Parts: sequence; structure tokens; C-alpha cells
Amino acid sequence: MDFLTPELIGAFFTLTALEIVLGIDNIIFISILTGRLPPEQQAKARFMGLGLAMIMRIGLLLSLAWVMSLTADLFEVMGNGISGRDIILLVGGAFLIFKATREIHNSLEGEAEGGGGVGQATFFGVLAQVAVIDMVFSLDSVITAVGLVSEVSIMVAAIIIAVGVMMFAAGPISRFVEDHPTIKMLALSFLVLIGFTLMGEGMDVHTPKGYIYFAMAFSFGVELLNIRVKKKRADHVHLRAAQFGAVAAEDSRPGKGSGT
Repeated sequence: MDFLTPELIGAFFTLTALEIVLGIDNIIFISILTGRLPPEQQAKARFMGLGLAMIMRIGLLLSLAWVMSLTADLFEVMGNGISGRDIILLVGGAFLIFKATREIHNSLEGEAEGGGGVGQATFFGVLAQVAVIDMVFSLDSVITAVGLVSEVSIMVAAIIIAVGVMMFAAGPISRFVEDHPTIKMLALSFLVLIGFTLMGEGMDVHTPKGYIYFAMAFSFGVELLNIRVKKKRADHVHLRAAQFGAVAAEDSRPGKGSGT
């Protein structure tokens, strides 16, 4: 237990918090994808998707030499070095933009293809898509972890706890996103932004993630206020309608309002 110094304990809690923050976009992506499955399969798909993310992150941590080799340039394009990490970020970012844009189209215009494309094939298709994007988010997460902590055991513990928190939060977040279409559109729009950011990272155009998460939190807060105002207006309309109905019922009673 001698290795549990105050510095490592502080780094553990910092890394756990960062893993949770970095996992928000992953939760949103998984929630939106699993929302297309039958209700009885959604919880299982979320659990398996986040479990897959945890396995990938721990697997990458246990192969740190390979992860670090991904940062070495493989070739150059117009004077810019392209590494294995850059390729993964470019492909993952493009995939995220494609999926988010398609989900926006399907939500606003409806499915282009008819029929109920749900079932076992769709379930495993969703897991395959989750695996692709998990690879991108896991790589980003592991590189962040390596930069903060040198003890692999601390990094593994932080990832397990962070994924556990995400598993607990995935259900409520998924239901909230599905119950509020405007929140879903906002989440999909930010997934497009994150996709562009990942592609920018792959081309060495670095955008501080604090700006993105601040914009997401600010927009989410504004939308929560809009939802609250809309709910208050709906409650007020229902109250006025109930009062009007009560007055009308009172006026329609026999002998009410008749002269003597």
C-alpha cells in the first residue's frame, strides 16, 4: 500500500472524473443508437456497449507500447505527418459525423426504408457501430490517462469506476433523450461537432475540449430552461381549461341562471 501516496490518490480521483467527462459523448452516442432497438433490448445493448468500451480501454492500457507507437508518423501528406492515431481519429470522426447526420435525417424526415428493421441482426449491428466509435473514444481516453498517471493499476481502477458510473447513468440519460426530441437534436448536433473535432485532431488542428464541453453544458442548460418554461405553460393551459370546464358544468346545472 506504500504506492498509495496523496499524489496518486489525487491523480486517481482526477482521472476518474476526466474519464466520466470524456465518456459523456460516448453515453449519448450509445443511447441514441440503442434507442432504435426494441425496448426489451435497449438496456442489454447499453450494458454490453459500455462493457465493450471498458474492455477496450483496459486492453489498450495493457498494451501501452502499442498505443504509444500509434503516435509515430507513418507518412506525410502536404508536409503534415500522419500517425496511426491520426488515421483512427479521422476515420472515427467521419463515422461519427455520418451516423449523427443520418440520425438527424431519420428523426426529422422519417426512415427511408420501410419495414421493421429490428431484431437480432439490428442488435448486433448496433453493437458493431458502438465498437467502432468506442475504439476512437477509448484511444482518446487512454492517451489522456497515460499523460496523467504512470501506474497502470490506478488507470485501470479509474476506468472501471468511471464505466460503472456511466452504466448507472446510461438508462436515465437514454430515457431523457428519447422523451425530449429537442434534447436529442441538440445531442446529435454536438456529436457532429465532436466528429469534426476528432477529424481536426487527426490533422493536428487542436481544439481545447473545455470549449466544446462548455458549449454543450451551456446549450443543455438553455434547453432545460426552455423545457421548464414549456411545461409551465402547458400546466397553465390545463389549469385554465379545467377551470373553464368547471364553470361550464356549473352553468349547465338544471335551474342555474333561470329567472324566477
